This record gives sequence, structure tokens and C-alpha cells, in this order.
Amino acid sequence: MRVLVTGATGYVGGRLVPRLLAAGHNLVCLARKPGRLAGRGWGDFEVREGDVLDRSSLDAAFSGIDAAYYLVHSMAEGERGFEKRDRIAAKNFGAAAREAGVQRIIYLGGLGVDNKDLSSHLASRQQVGDLLRSSGVPVTEFRAAIVVGSGSISFEMIRYLTERLPVMITPRWVTTRSQPIAIQNVLDYLTDCLAIPESAGRIFEIGGPDVLTYGDMMREYAAARQLRRFLIAVPVLTPRLSSYWVDLVTPIPASYSQPLIEGLKSEAIVNDLSARDVFDITLIPYAEAVRRALERTRTGDTETYWAGAQSPRSEGVSTREVQGVIVEERRVASTASAQAVFDAFSGIGGDRGWLYADALWKIRGLMDRLIGGVGMRRGRRNADKLRAGDALDFWRVEAVEAGRVVRLRAEMKVPGSAMLEFEARARPEGGSMLIQTASFDPRGLAGLIYWYALYPIHQTIFSGMAKAIVACAESMPAQAPRSPII
Repeated sequence: MRVLVTGATGYVGGRLVPRLLAAGHNLVCLARKPGRLAGRGWGDFEVREGDVLDRSSLDAAFSGIDAAYYLVHSMAEGERGFEKRDRIAAKNFGAAAREAGVQRIIYLGGLGVDNKDLSSHLASRQQVGDLLRSSGVPVTEFRAAIVVGSGSISFEMIRYLTERLPVMITPRWVTTRSQPIAIQNVLDYLTDCLAIPESAGRIFEIGGPDVLTYGDMMREYAAARQLRRFLIAVPVLTPRLSSYWVDLVTPIPASYSQPLIEGLKSEAIVNDLSARDVFDITLIPYAEAVRRALERTRTGDTETYWAGAQSPRSEGVSTREVQGVIVEERRVASTASAQAVFDAFSGIGGDRGWLYADALWKIRGLMDRLIGGVGMRRGRRNADKLRAGDALDFWRVEAVEAGRVVRLRAEMKVPGSAMLEFEARARPEGGSMLIQTASFDPRGLAGLIYWYALYPIHQTIFSGMAKAIVACAESMPAQAPRSPII
């Protein structure tokens, strides 16, 4: 089928596209800014420019389309007025699909009973489904509650609150029952429905096998991370106040969290089991979905993230938090070649040292040995050559890409997981860019305290080391590159 996907730059759409391609569909992605889909590495697909809020931009985008996925929402535009924007977008999309002769629309909405307790966010999501159906095009609507996966905004809220607060004073909404669903199962439903004609023109409530309160989900997350957490429920704390608290202790802004928290006031449980009759999908338990999400975060194998892609920087230092991981990136331009920069950072450690503040590195190694860690005594196997699996002082070489990347994982004793990556990237105007990335996945509050307590020292060491690597590369005589792998 020739399939149109809206929201391909979003969390669900960005994961759905490669699966539809793998299923053999001819894919078209609709984007307001087509450049944002460049370099995705998904394979062969077409990008068409269009905006669901601009009706006139959609006619060309729908040309030749058999089925269309509607995976956009207006919450990202800000808290106020998203319901109106959702209505306009849904009407435009449905009208354009009808006039183009589209056979089916597939839509992912929100799970909840339509009554006076339904939040404005969930009511808007369900109204979008009604407006799409009013176009006359058959609609397959899936209604889901909390989606569990690395990078999902619902899951990230659970992650940050549980990681950062050993004792939580919780409002009443944490006792509301919900039926979370793994992102893999959401993608299964969205992909499989195209091959199931009887799924057209129907609403399916989808959820995982577990019915849990939000408090249960935080406790199970804590168990997966081996954290002890205490929840104390109080009858106050409105969704608005809760959203400000979430804004304070997590990277999720109140404009996102408040509509989500409002939705937690009413139960989101699957009452209509028809999805299980129509689809042959093995549902993933919540604990297993959490384990998979944590594993993807640990390996850095996260396809999409709720906040979208980060804009690349030219030079300087940037710090961000992604899926609970603190990422600090340094970019330093060099007149040396990318190969020379690679040779400089692939030779650090061992007898050669770390090019900057060696005394501080040795003190850190001594401190690690005093608490039973490996310290700096292991050195490195070869002074000039690295391979994956090598010990490098108190690091382990995670990966080596010849002439480009060295990635290290810390093996010292720290309350979390730390990685250090060096990348040499050639610049079109000549010379190269050193990209040095330090990341830390803190384990609970102790991990956060550790990171911020040592932050001034890390700033000094990592900034000095990045500059020293570039200086070392620029002082190297022109020579044939050494092989980093044996």
C-alpha cells in the first residue's frame, strides 16, 4: 500500500516508519519542515511538505495515498488552545483524505471513559477521532493509556520522579488505576491493522496485561532499578500544583505534564476487549516493558524521544537530560585532520596519561581503590592500539570505529553508569571537530548528588582534556595514520 504518515518526527511516528517500510509499504511522510527527516537512516521513503493546520497544503501531500496515519497532536504548541488546534487539524486532515479517495485513516488516541470526569486532554483526543470519522473515510482508532518505552513522555515522568525522590508526597491521582501498554505492542497494533480489513471503521481500546495505579508503576520501576521508595498519599495537591512540581524536579515542562496529570484523575482501563479478538498480539507485562526501556537507555539504543531531536551545536559546551541520563557534550574545532584528532584521543590513558590534570585522575583512581574499585592500576594493553573490550585504567573500551570514534564505559565504583565518548568529525571547510561526550545515568538521589557535587571538577577536567587533545593533534607531524584495531 502507499501509506502517508503524519508525525514521523514524533515519538510513535518515528518508530512506526521503519516498521512499515520493513512490512513492504510504499511510504510518504508529511512534515512541516522536511529537513527534519533528513539523515534518519530508515530506508527509501518520500517526504512531502504540508501542515495539518493549513488545509491548502494537504492536497498535493495526499495524492496517490491508500491509507494515512494521523499521529499528531497540538499539546507541544503550549497548554492553552491545544483543543482548538486539534479540531482544526483533524477537520483539515479528514477533508483532504476524503477528497483524495483515501481508503482508511489510522489514528492513535487516548483511553478513558467519556464522562464528566474526562480531562480536557483526553476529551480532545477522543473528539479528534470523531472528527476524522465525520469525514466519511473509514477510521481505525486505537485508544491507549500510558505508553511504556524509552523516551516516552509518560514513562519519563515515572522515571524522573522515582529516580529523584526517595520519599514522595503524592496526590490522590497516583491511586487511579490505569492499563499501561508497551510501545512495542502499540507499534504491533498500528502496523498489523493494515493487513486486517475487519479492523477498518472500528475503535479499539488497547492496553497491556496489567492494571496498575500510577503509584504501582513507580514502585515497579523502583524495583527494577533496585531503589527503595516511599509514597505518602495526601488529599491535596491539585493537577496544576503537581505539574509545577514535575516541572521543578524533571525536564518535563508544566505545559506538557498538566494535561497528562489531568488525565490521571479518571481510570484508563480497557473495557472493550475486541482488540484481542481481532489482533493476534502477545501483550508485554509492565515489568518487562520497563526492563526493555531501561536496557535501551543503557545501550543508547533509543529510536525516538518525546522532546524530539536535539539541534547540533557548532562549538562550545551543552548539557541536557535524555531519558534520565545527563549528557554533557563538548565541541572543539581543530585545524588538524580528523585522523590526527582520532590518533590523539585513542592514545590516552596508561603510561601516556590523560593529557590534562593527570594528578586529579590519579587521585580519583586512588579513591576508587580505597572503596574496593579497580583504580588506575590496569593501564592499557597497547600504548597505541585499542580494541573493543580492552581495559583502559578504570574504563572499559565499549567500541572503536577506526579514524572516528572511541567509546568508554566506566568501571570505577559510582552510584550510576558513566560513559565517555570521543568522536573526530571532518569539517567541510577543512580541519575537524572533536566531539567529546560525557554521560551519566544516576542511580537514584545518590547518583544525582554525586554528579552535581563533582560537577565543578568534571567541568575543569573534561574541558581541559578536550583542549589538550586538539592541541596534541595539531602538534603531530603529518604521517600515515596508525591502526587503532588489532
